[in-house]
Amino acid sequence: MQRILVLTAILGLLSAACADARSGSLGPVGDATPPPTGGPSPTSAPPGTPSPEPDGQTMTFEVWFAHGDGPWLFVTRRTEPFDPGIGAASLRALFAGPTDAEHAAGVSTAVPEGTELLGLTISDGVATADLSGRYAAGGGSTSMFVRLAQLTYTLTQFGTVDGVLFTLEGEPIDGAFSSEGIVVDRPMTREDFADLLPPILVESPVVGQAVTSPITVSGTADVFEATVSISVLDASGAEIVRTFTTATCGTGCRGGYSEAVRFRVDRTQPGTVRVYESSAETGEPINVVEIPITLVA
Repeated sequence: MQRILVLTAILGLLSAACADARSGSLGPVGDATPPPTGGPSPTSAPPGTPSPEPDGQTMTFEVWFAHGDGPWLFVTRRTEPFDPGIGAASLRALFAGPTDAEHAAGVSTAVPEGTELLGLTISDGVATADLSGRYAAGGGSTSMFVRLAQLTYTLTQFGTVDGVLFTLEGEPIDGAFSSEGIVVDRPMTREDFADLLPPILVESPVVGQAVTSPITVSGTADVFEATVSISVLDASGAEIVRTFTTATCGTGCRGGYSEAVRFRVDRTQPGTVRVYESSAETGEPINVVEIPITLVA
C-alpha cells in the first residue's frame, strides 16, 4: 500500500502562552520513559470522551494502534492513576505499544520502539509534540503513514485539539518526513487519515475487558445498508448470542452504531465479541473484527 500524504500549509513554532481558550498545555511531560508493556487492559472504563479531571483518582483515555492486513487503525483505552498531563500520558502509552493481550489479538503499532516524548504544547487548537529522532526511523511509506495517523488520532481525542504538528529533537520538519516523500508542513487532522479506518471500527468493548450482561458494543462503520452484525462467543467458540444493529450512515459513508447485547453464561470465562458485515452476495461474514473479552456470569 503506497500512500503519500501531502499537507500544504506552513509549519510554525507554536507558543503555549497564547491567551485563547483553546491554547495552553496538555499537561506537563514529566518522565518521558514509557510504562512497561504487557499490563492489563481496562476492565470497566466507559467509551467516549476521555476524562481530564480526577474521578476516583484515575483517568481513562484512548490509544490508537493498528490491526489487520491494511493495516487498519485500531482503538483501545488505558485507565491510569490521575495525572494532569493526560495528553503526555496518552502518547507515552502509545509509544509503549500494545499489551501482551492486544498483541495476541493481532494488534500492532507502526511507531518504532524507543520513541520518546520530549515536549507537548497546544495553541489555537493545534497540539505540537516534540519527539525523539527514533520516531522517524525505519519502515516504508505505509509504516510512516500509519504512525502519523496513530499520533494524530491519539491526540485529537481531546476536545481542545483539532490538529497535530510534530517536531524531532526540537527541530521542525524541513520538507518531507523521512525519505518516503510524506510532507507534513501543516497540522494533521483525522480527515487526512480517514482511509485508514476499517469498514468496522469497534470502540467498545476493548481487548481484555471484563463484561457483564448487557454488554454495549459500539463504534463506527461504513457497511452495506448500514447493517452491523454482532455475535458473542463463549470459551469454546460457540455462538451464544447473535443480533444486529444499524449505523447512522452506511454504504459509502461512516456512521456510529451502538447496541446493548444481553448474554447468559453459567460461569465467568473467556469469550469473544465478533462484529461483522454480512456479504450482500453470499451472506457470509466479511470485515470481521473479533475482540477477546471476559464474560462475567
